[in-house]
Amino acid sequence: MQGAVDETSEDLRTTFFDCLRKNGLNMEEHCLQTKDQTIHFMLLSAPWAVLCYYAEEMSMKVPLKACFDKLRARRHDKIMESGLLYESLPRRPPETFNCNFKVRKLKSFLGSENQDTFFTNTQRHQILYEILANALYGSRHQGEVGVERLLNENVFVAAYPLHDEESTNAPETPEDRLTHRQILAKYWAPWLKWYKYQPLNHIRKYFGEKIAFYFAWLGFYTTWLLPAAVIGTLIFVFGFYVASRDIPVMEVCQSGDLYSMCPVCKVCPTWNLSSICAIYKAGILFDNAGTLLFSFFMSVWSVTFLEYWKRYNATLSYRWDCLDFTEIEEPARPEFTAMAPLTIQNPITGQNEPYFPKTWRLQRIFAGSMVIMLMIAVVIIFLISVILYRIIIFLLVVKSGMIYSSASLIASITGSMISLIITLMLSKVYVSLARFLTRWELHRTQTAYEDAFTFKVFIFEFVNYYATPIYIAFIKGRFLGYPGNEITIAGYRNENCKPGGCLIELAQQMLIIMVGKQILNNIKEILFPKLEHFWHNFTLRSNEDQGHDQNKPWERDYRLIPYKGLFDEYLEMVIQFGFITIFVAACPLAPLFALLNNWIEVRLDAKKFVYEYRRPVAQRAQDIGVWTAILEAITSIAVIGNAFLVAFTSDILPRAYYQYYNNGNLTGYINFSLAQAPEVYVRKNTPCRYQGMRDSEGNLSFDFWVIMVMRLAFIILFEHVVFFLGRMIDFLVPDVPESVDIKLRRERFLAKQALAENEFLTETWQMSPQMVNK
Repeated sequence: MQGAVDETSEDLRTTFFDCLRKNGLNMEEHCLQTKDQTIHFMLLSAPWAVLCYYAEEMSMKVPLKACFDKLRARRHDKIMESGLLYESLPRRPPETFNCNFKVRKLKSFLGSENQDTFFTNTQRHQILYEILANALYGSRHQGEVGVERLLNENVFVAAYPLHDEESTNAPETPEDRLTHRQILAKYWAPWLKWYKYQPLNHIRKYFGEKIAFYFAWLGFYTTWLLPAAVIGTLIFVFGFYVASRDIPVMEVCQSGDLYSMCPVCKVCPTWNLSSICAIYKAGILFDNAGTLLFSFFMSVWSVTFLEYWKRYNATLSYRWDCLDFTEIEEPARPEFTAMAPLTIQNPITGQNEPYFPKTWRLQRIFAGSMVIMLMIAVVIIFLISVILYRIIIFLLVVKSGMIYSSASLIASITGSMISLIITLMLSKVYVSLARFLTRWELHRTQTAYEDAFTFKVFIFEFVNYYATPIYIAFIKGRFLGYPGNEITIAGYRNENCKPGGCLIELAQQMLIIMVGKQILNNIKEILFPKLEHFWHNFTLRSNEDQGHDQNKPWERDYRLIPYKGLFDEYLEMVIQFGFITIFVAACPLAPLFALLNNWIEVRLDAKKFVYEYRRPVAQRAQDIGVWTAILEAITSIAVIGNAFLVAFTSDILPRAYYQYYNNGNLTGYINFSLAQAPEVYVRKNTPCRYQGMRDSEGNLSFDFWVIMVMRLAFIILFEHVVFFLGRMIDFLVPDVPESVDIKLRRERFLAKQALAENEFLTETWQMSPQMVNK
């Protein structure tokens, strides 16, 4: 905490500390004198009796002595513990069975004879934070409870558990003497460990289950990206082979002035189809038979990935003793207690508590939804603006005398870069707006607040990041009209896809937005924490007295930056997951770029947690929370999205139709795909061709409708097959592995037996010696 700003803050601190003393905590004060202020550090610790009381109240898990030897061999987990990718670490957490702590059965638990080491540092931190979160410093019915509200009101500036010893350990330190932080710094954070499995047990031991589950999911996702990246790269290479032998490509490149294409604007001249030879050939790299196979593979991959993640999640939950974890009743959020307008009697405790009626909250949620819709409308307005920009730039470049293909490429690339900048700016604005709206809704618990905030941000980010790719994939080039009867926006003709389809432009848009976002995020994650850390250190050291000892652990940790939660980390990965599943048919290289990014992301996040963040309070969890439901929603959207991409955006089905009726040959396909300008248009203009399936009067041809039926049939078949396979995988691959279920029931039986035997022996020992002898 910092020096008192006013008497009110001082009184609140005094009352709060008195409550902590009544709860049995030991307190030790230290001061850091600077030129401008005095920073007071209050070190808290709990005696053995307090630890035992709260450990039982919190249903804290501790290891059973009787089951230790029986389970050590049975419970040994061999997942990821052999081969080149696995690395043996010192101070590996022992394999034990843990059950809820009971004071009266203390002797049944492993290590109960040593009070200093029985509870781990993480457990001690959890107990102390539980006391801090429920300490009363004023009126309970007004919600004047807990350190979080005092932090929000700037009565305190920080509350954090201390890190282990300095992470930069000496090389000569014996392995078994390393602290958990030093182990993580040596075996997890270095860049050279990029190919090693993460030490999840050590991460969980030091940071808690909630953070460990994030890194477990990130590592699992990255591992599953490897086969997707390999197959995607092979499909991309296969595209080069197809492009070199593709008959339509040869027809375009060798057509000369055979196909004179209609002007793209009123003042533009006709142009030869052969002028886009290079870009048409490049389009085949992304639009070939491999596209269909890869989109099907990735659709099944996404469904299978989630099912196996659930299994792995259950295995980790079992290993970390949180498979049956149920969160104790959450306390009210500090903002809720401070701003709730009413009070109501709690039917359980009988005490008056802050209250906010559900109907009022629903009204605010509805009003917030209108704001979200308004922001989505803003995204669409910016999208239309970028479309108009591309049209205008394209026309200006064409008028300057540049060829059609170059003008289209310049307009597309610059438009994509502008779209990326707008997307990042809107994202920054909306996250702040979503946080304000969620606070305004006054959710009672932190979990409800986080779920509502996550949902709002994801809905907006989904539209924000995917609006442009959706437009290119499913709207661009659909509403054009025909020569002499063009459809316009603000006086400009609608954008058209180049001959060969929009897939290459969609791939270009994906690479610019996805890869550009990844590069900018990684730069931000490297620079921002270091700059923040440097500035915090600089301001403190410039004000400190010369000769001051800076090695005190509480002062050293105060110089680190505050832990900011996992929301941004999850959001970044979930948006990436959407790119590599929903639009992967357009860019087989997307999983490869995601894989490379994630290898960097794991180490960047590891370095932040080990070196740059203050140590967060360990939180228990049994999964990744609401993000599982979001991933499931993205997976379902991805299956449908891939079906529509192949059916409507790709050229696969029109080619297949032509090939079927042309004896398996694509000769003449370019002529088939280009319509003749209507006679009415030709009377006043030069005869020309345009992309489309229309007759000489501009009406849609019979072939168009046959191919449309093929497209719709393909969508139904594709999504039914993938969803059927998903249900089969769900049925055949249970979320909880059978081996885990058997082990869990076996261990519960052993624990019950061990505790019962111990209780019987204790009762027998307390009898008279005569009865024992009998």
